[in-house]
Amino acid sequence: MKTTRTQNLLAAALVCALPLTTAQAQQVPLPKTAVEVTGPASGTAMTKAYVQMVGRMAYVWGYALVNSHNRRAAFAYVTGQNGNVPGWNGGVLPMAPVGLNSMLNDYIKPEQTFVACPNQDVVYGAGYFALDKDPVVIQVPDFGDRFWIYALYDARTDEFAEIGKPYGTKPGFYMMVGPNWKGDVPKGITAVVRSSTELAFAAPRVFKDDTAEDTKAAQSVLGQIMFYPLSKFDGKMKTTDWSKVPHFPVPAGPAGETKWVVPEKFFDQLPGVMKLVPPLPGEEALYGWISSVFEAAAKDPATKKALVESFVAADKEIIAPLFQWKHNGRAAGNGWYSPVNNAQWGTDYLNRTGTAKSNMYDNKPDETKYIYRDFDSQGQQLHGRNLYTVTFPKGQLPPVKGFWSMTLYNEHHLFHPNALKRYSLGTKSKSLQYNPDGSLTLYFGVKSPGKDKETNWVPAPKGKFSLYIRAYWAVKAILDGTWMPPNVEKMK
Repeated sequence: MKTTRTQNLLAAALVCALPLTTAQAQQVPLPKTAVEVTGPASGTAMTKAYVQMVGRMAYVWGYALVNSHNRRAAFAYVTGQNGNVPGWNGGVLPMAPVGLNSMLNDYIKPEQTFVACPNQDVVYGAGYFALDKDPVVIQVPDFGDRFWIYALYDARTDEFAEIGKPYGTKPGFYMMVGPNWKGDVPKGITAVVRSSTELAFAAPRVFKDDTAEDTKAAQSVLGQIMFYPLSKFDGKMKTTDWSKVPHFPVPAGPAGETKWVVPEKFFDQLPGVMKLVPPLPGEEALYGWISSVFEAAAKDPATKKALVESFVAADKEIIAPLFQWKHNGRAAGNGWYSPVNNAQWGTDYLNRTGTAKSNMYDNKPDETKYIYRDFDSQGQQLHGRNLYTVTFPKGQLPPVKGFWSMTLYNEHHLFHPNALKRYSLGTKSKSLQYNPDGSLTLYFGVKSPGKDKETNWVPAPKGKFSLYIRAYWAVKAILDGTWMPPNVEKMK
């Protein structure tokens, strides 16, 4: 009886305790937004290895963003020293105060070093904008049958609009606004495009062939390519004679493209840029991770020293190799390489950074397919001491609705000045000579292939060089890799 009574008391106690036990097993709410996810805790101890690991990642991720902002700052500084008006920097590069654009009136000259891998197929324009200040009006004249593209980039170097001949854009007035703009669209504005960042860069490109007649014919439309604040909009098409804009003096500098990202300055620049460029969906954790290390470095000299050392190492070990085409993009067949996701990078940070290092401001693939190489068919570096050929079989030129070209660049990805003043060949070249079987052979090297072949020759420097194909408004065969460019053969 005693045992039974004891058992009953124990059972009753367990029954009474059950509700309490069940009540203690509660679900912790799962985060539903990025804001609800716990981030790095401030004051956490960080080893040098950890700091430098995050530092390398931050340098690769932030390279294109800092690059963009430093170029905008250069536009503002140079024009600020020269009357705050559009002009040509060094007489060769279109440059304007932030909020406006400038245009060339002919091909870009070989003296420019602001941007690597320019081309001489189009007439360039350029302009940087701060869209947190003013919306910008974009004028589109009637280009007729002429190929044209207005590439508009945000701070990440992603294109955020489709304006150009491939898209059937009509002449008229358009408006570019920032991510937070709210307002009424004035009468006369056809459409509005929105940048995801306050920084925007515009690079109009207008095709012309290499004749004096076409250069003259292009002037009327070039003069109407203008970007200006909405406050200046009156519904009337404005014009500028770009041949009469001032030329800004440029001090002598080292060979190669201007160095737009300096690792020793990166610590001071990236945090400010991150405040201006909101995270993409999913990047919130990345922002928190990077910020936690920068905040720790701001409080501790040893941590800052380790972080800056990681930037210097990343610039040398990770970024510098991306200048070589074999490390940039992916194989495109027959020894050529091509970028991936250009101008629509998203979180493809490697390809975004590779292009920012090697040839900033690509067009989207459906606007321009880029294909490039440094080596011949035997895997040897292209060098001016040799003469090389590229032969397109009959009917196998790059398949495009727009135009194509093949450009030669020196070791700095810039033009090599030469007596012919010729840096590329392609659709624009009206004097190309085809072989009897209908194929087309192009020649590249220091020495002439012979007087009868010089129309198809691009002179090379005495040192290393690279070749670069552009296919504007490419068709599906070139976009999906069905068409491959021919190999580059060294002549014996």
